[in-house]
Amino acid sequence: METLLGKTLAELQEVALAVGLQKFAGKQLAEWLYVRRVRSFEEMTNISLKGREALKANYTVGRHAPVREAVSQDGTRKYLFEVSNLQSPISNHQSCFIETVYIPEDDRATLCVSTQAGCKMGCRFCMTGTLGFHGHLTAGEILNQVFEIDQMAAENGLSTLSNLVLMGEGEPMDNIDEVLRALDVLTAPYGCAWSPKRITVSTVGVPAMKRFIEESECHLAVSMHNPFPAERAEIMPAEKIFSITEVVKLLKNYDWAHQRRVSFEYICWAGQNDTPRHAKELIRLLRGLPCRINLIRFHEGVEEVATTNKESRHFPASNEKQMEWLRDYLTANGITTTIRRSRGEDILAACGMLVNSLEHLA
Repeated sequence: METLLGKTLAELQEVALAVGLQKFAGKQLAEWLYVRRVRSFEEMTNISLKGREALKANYTVGRHAPVREAVSQDGTRKYLFEVSNLQSPISNHQSCFIETVYIPEDDRATLCVSTQAGCKMGCRFCMTGTLGFHGHLTAGEILNQVFEIDQMAAENGLSTLSNLVLMGEGEPMDNIDEVLRALDVLTAPYGCAWSPKRITVSTVGVPAMKRFIEESECHLAVSMHNPFPAERAEIMPAEKIFSITEVVKLLKNYDWAHQRRVSFEYICWAGQNDTPRHAKELIRLLRGLPCRINLIRFHEGVEEVATTNKESRHFPASNEKQMEWLRDYLTANGITTTIRRSRGEDILAACGMLVNSLEHLA
């Protein structure tokens, strides 16, 4: 049955008319779904009983709680959601699963949201890529992660969400229609009315990012990891489709000098991308583009990751001293660079570690 969560105001107005309600009921539906965030039609008390029965006969609200939770020693929480419209690769399950990560920081909290079940990009250093690709999430399934975790945080005395990063499972630009629909609901006055500056969407760099830049005002994060196309292609197959040089060339056509930001994610590997040669190429490549680089520690638990052709490659993590040198060198040469703090590694919740591991817990 079709869900209402994820529909735009115009679509909700069409739903209202389809079930015999007046067009203005579409705005009422939007308020119940996105402002009051109800879980059932019974809670929509300003809609007639007949209207609610008609809605219930044809639609579902689309809210469902996570089925598992894991808590890290650093306070990070990872949640497992069931996605019933996708077939699980696990034979004894009728559904797929996705993971979502809640990251608290003082009185703030960031949610790392998935946009696909698994991922088809095949980055050789990413555990999520070993899942393969099992389907696109709908806008409703993307929003459900946000609404459920935000409500759970409030009910449990935790910080409610202050920021969203679409950096969980999947490549957001590969599911661009549903991602843009979810972002519209999150930022529109009829929806959650979030500032787009509170939301960052990641990409390895695919052509659909042009649509994202032009149809959304949210921040952009590009997974770079190596400034040399030939070296990047060895670890990121997407490089062969849309080169990092093409990505940067496209980005330079847009304004990133004011409130909207573009950043580059850069996992550091000893001797493979943390050398003076790589630092100089980063400066050359990004010259003239207002941006920042986030250096990311590689996690010991994913030092070797199988690729789609069953080969494997060793990725030795850079040490702290070398990462600090790279940060300071890039910053001194005009590129603001930070070292991102790793969170939730002990529950496989850190960058590149989402593999639906909770699926197998009792």
